[in-house]
Amino acid sequence: MLLVAWVVMALVFRPSTDRDWAADQTVLPWAEFAGSMVTVHGIRNFNYTSETDYQPAWYDRTFDLRELNSAWFIVEPFGEFEGAAHTFVSFGFRNGEYVAVSAEIRKEKGEEFSALKGLLRQHELMYVVGDERDLIKLRSNFRKDQVYVYPVRARPENIRRMFIGMMMRANSLRDRPEFYNTLTNTCTTNIMRHVNAIRPKRIPLRMAVLLPGYADRFAYELGLIDTDLSFEEARQRFHINEKAQEFALDPEFSRKIREP
Repeated sequence: MLLVAWVVMALVFRPSTDRDWAADQTVLPWAEFAGSMVTVHGIRNFNYTSETDYQPAWYDRTFDLRELNSAWFIVEPFGEFEGAAHTFVSFGFRNGEYVAVSAEIRKEKGEEFSALKGLLRQHELMYVVGDERDLIKLRSNFRKDQVYVYPVRARPENIRRMFIGMMMRANSLRDRPEFYNTLTNTCTTNIMRHVNAIRPKRIPLRMAVLLPGYADRFAYELGLIDTDLSFEEARQRFHINEKAQEFALDPEFSRKIREP
């Protein structure tokens, strides 16, 4: 029955950028490239008083790829099932700026995520490009989910290639919308594809990709986390909830949550 339903949905429904979108996902980010400079439009930076009460804000910023020197793998477990989590990536620059990129469903007003709907072509996919004071604090301070911010072990040139690839993907989704798919087109499968585009087969398709609550351990086992700690020690070291609460209003939020 599920296969029949999927075939019907595939024939009837087409992805769109023209729907009555939820307020936090009305803006599709995009990027312009000029040599080593990348101007990102539509960086989200909401000011939250609760998960559902916020002051909308977006900004544009130009980044120099030559200053891009770090990447961070962020894991947000949620719910009672151990395998459930959201994952995304943040990029750091020598001047202390960070910008996060998160593949998510693009919700319509009143819509919530459904794994079943995600199999039946009912959720569009978008890349949210956001300030860490939005994308991290929303999860740690307002949703009260546990958040882990792991440094990625990668050469600077590969970090730059991944950032460029993610910005180009954001541009593509703005011009050619796609459906989210609970198995094949998710937060974590998209990260996997960006990494493998740089180093083919660096991340093999395993259950930890489909169940991203296990993705940080998998990344650790693949040597993608830049640490000499054991996995249990690393999880404790890179857990940022207490610091996110303490430094919630600090203009150097991103630096402070990373301090030992």
